[in-house]
Amino acid sequence: MRTWVILLLTLVLILVIKVDGQRRKPRPTVVRPPKRPTRPPPEPVEPTDLPPPLPPGPPSVFPDCPRECFCPPDFPSTIYCDSRNLRKVPNLPSRARYVYLQNNFIEDLPEDAFKNATEVQWINLDNNRIKKVDKKILEKMENLTYLYMEKNQLKEVPPYLPQRLEQLRLSRNQISKIPAGVFNKMDNLILLDLHHNKLSDNVFNKNTFKGLKNLIQLNLAHNILRKMPPTVPETVNQLFLDRNNIEEIPTNYFKDLPNLAFLRLNYNQLSEKGLSKNIFNISSLLVLQLAHNQFATVPSISPQLEHLYMNDNIIEKINGTEICPLPFAPADFLSSENTFVPHLRYLRLDGNQLKPPIPLDVIMCFRLLQSVII
Repeated sequence: MRTWVILLLTLVLILVIKVDGQRRKPRPTVVRPPKRPTRPPPEPVEPTDLPPPLPPGPPSVFPDCPRECFCPPDFPSTIYCDSRNLRKVPNLPSRARYVYLQNNFIEDLPEDAFKNATEVQWINLDNNRIKKVDKKILEKMENLTYLYMEKNQLKEVPPYLPQRLEQLRLSRNQISKIPAGVFNKMDNLILLDLHHNKLSDNVFNKNTFKGLKNLIQLNLAHNILRKMPPTVPETVNQLFLDRNNIEEIPTNYFKDLPNLAFLRLNYNQLSEKGLSKNIFNISSLLVLQLAHNQFATVPSISPQLEHLYMNDNIIEKINGTEICPLPFAPADFLSSENTFVPHLRYLRLDGNQLKPPIPLDVIMCFRLLQSVII
C-alpha cells in the first residue's frame, strides 16, 4: 500500500512540473530588420529654377569655337550661342564679329566676358536675366554698332556706350534711370528704343539726349510719363509715346522738330483742354496716331498728313469744313487737279460716337481718301 502511495505522489509531481514548465515557456524573440541608413538630401543644382545647360555640340571646324555654341563654317565671323540655357557668356574667339546670345539665363556681363572679342560689331542679348553691365566692358568694344538687350532686368541705361553704336534696343527692362551724359558722344546713334520700362518725368531734363545729333527713331512708349520729354533731338523722324499718361503738350512743342514724320500718342490722357488748336498742324508730319484718348473733336492737321488715327475717342460729330486744312469750293471737287488738295489717304474714326454715313463735306475736302473707318 505504501508503495502505491509513493508512486502516485511521484506521478502527480511529474505532472505538476510539466504543466508549470509549459506555463513558463519563454516567448519567441522578435527579430526586427535593421533601420536603413538615412540618405543625405541631394545637393541643389545651381540655379535651382533653371533647366540644365544643353550638352556640348559636335566639334567645330574651328578649334577656337566654344563648345556651347555653333560656328558656321561658311560664316567664320558669326557665333551662335542662342537658346542654350547658358548662365554666362562663353569664351569667345577674337574673330567674332556677330554674336547671338539671346534666350539664355545670363545674369551679368563681367569685364572679362568679351575680353578676346574686342572687334565685335553686333551683339544680341535679348531675353536673358542681365541686371548690370560692367562699366568698362562696352567701352572696349570700339566697333560695336548694334546692341540688343531687350527683355532683361536692367535698372538703368548701361554707361560707357561705344561711340560707333547705331542701334540701342533696351525695351522691356526695368529701367528707371538714365545716367547724366550717357549719350553725350553718341553721334552715330540713329535708333534708341526704351519702350516698356519705368521711366518717369523726373528722369528727363533738357540735356538728357544731348549728343544724339543723328537720332531718327526715339521710342518711349509704355512708360509712366505724364509730360512730354523737355527736349527731343531735332533730327528725330519717328517719335513714339504710346501708353503713357500724358495729359498736355506745351504750345509749339513740335516747332523744333522739322523732320518729324511719324508721331504716336495712342493710349494717353489727351484732350482739347491741354492742347493748343494747331498743335498737330505740323508740315512734315505724315502719320499721326491719337487713338484711345479723350478727344471730342478732330484736331487741325496739315495738308501733308496722309494717315490719321482718331479711333476710340469720344467724338460725336465731324465737320469737314472745320477740319479741312485747305479752303475748298464745290467747283474744286469737280476739278481733276490734285495739286492743292489735302493728302489724307487713311482716316480711322471707329470706336467713337459717330454714325454713318460719312459727311459729304469730309469727302469733298479729302479727295484722296482711299479708306475711311467709321
